[in-house]
Amino acid sequence: MKERYLAILAIASVMIMSAYTSNDPTGYTVTELREMYGSGNQALWPKLSLFDEAKEGFQDIGALPKMEFPADNPYSEDKAELGKMLFFDPRLSGSGQISCANCHNPDLGWADGSRVSFGHNRQTGTRNAPTLVNIGYAKTLFWDGRAMTLEEQVKSPIENPVEMNLHYKLATKNIRKIKGYRTYFEKAFGTKDVTEDRISQAIATFERTLVSPASRFDKFIGGKKNELTDAEVNGLHLFRTKANCINCHNTPYFSDQKFHNLGLTYYGRKYEDLGRYTETLKNEDVGKFKTPTLREVTDNKPYMHNGLFPELANVVMMYNAGMGREIPKANQVNDPKFPHKSGMIVKLNLTDDEVFDIVAFLKTLNSYKYKMRPPELPAQ
Repeated sequence: MKERYLAILAIASVMIMSAYTSNDPTGYTVTELREMYGSGNQALWPKLSLFDEAKEGFQDIGALPKMEFPADNPYSEDKAELGKMLFFDPRLSGSGQISCANCHNPDLGWADGSRVSFGHNRQTGTRNAPTLVNIGYAKTLFWDGRAMTLEEQVKSPIENPVEMNLHYKLATKNIRKIKGYRTYFEKAFGTKDVTEDRISQAIATFERTLVSPASRFDKFIGGKKNELTDAEVNGLHLFRTKANCINCHNTPYFSDQKFHNLGLTYYGRKYEDLGRYTETLKNEDVGKFKTPTLREVTDNKPYMHNGLFPELANVVMMYNAGMGREIPKANQVNDPKFPHKSGMIVKLNLTDDEVFDIVAFLKTLNSYKYKMRPPELPAQ
């Protein structure tokens, strides 16, 4: 009798599981979602409804392609090894104490875990340090997109007086003085010459090697249907549908690499940041920031351009509420620079369970577990 009772309970549990639906109007069960998303065929995935702002250049999420290296800076193992040493070398800074790895620590998800980073003389910046994992897929760099390539990006933190505080020519001169580097430059570039461009190329090459291996999400959409839990599968579906995440966090990089105003400009208040406007000087770009990648996202908290959100659930709940309100003060009514939030940011009406299903899904995008040891640096 007891065995029969347990069998009935088991059947009832299966029926409840198979009847589980999201609040999506299509009403798919989690079993149906698992079959579609875990089929290994994106053509079988549920259809999307995108905002007009998201349609240009849209590509659905998926597995990362092979990393490509630019024709004018091709990959070599020797160049990547040299770049790794330079990345960890504090002699590129004015104080001789700060390296690239200070803000992009391999033990902290290749970021630093701080709201904003500490730099020269313990000064703090105004923006959160992003992870460098998968940075080679980025089309522009920095929250405001002011650099177009990794090679170009390398120079900025070295020269920034708040960060490493040393003119790039002097930083290059410091490295040129170190006899132990000469053999490494010769292996990487064919001669012992130490130049600004070669330093940039070596560090950029090393950074492009920081690529995520296949995540649980990647394995699931590749055909391993049991790789994700029911909550994670539902979170994936919500991500692509009701929660609107896919409108900005699309492509295999999980970023459209565009710039959007989320209502977090803090215009005329503490934490004000004009975002993309600082680069373009176009009024319509006030408060716009580049969409960050979501791969390895749980290892890169706190969140947003200013690091004011400590946990992923905080971020999802803010999106659920429609983010911040941008209401001009009396003296701002006719201000041509007053920021305007993207029309894609609307209240979502997600339940608490749905919020945490989305967070559960985002955790499936983590896979980079290798903690790199700092290299032994060349002596003087």
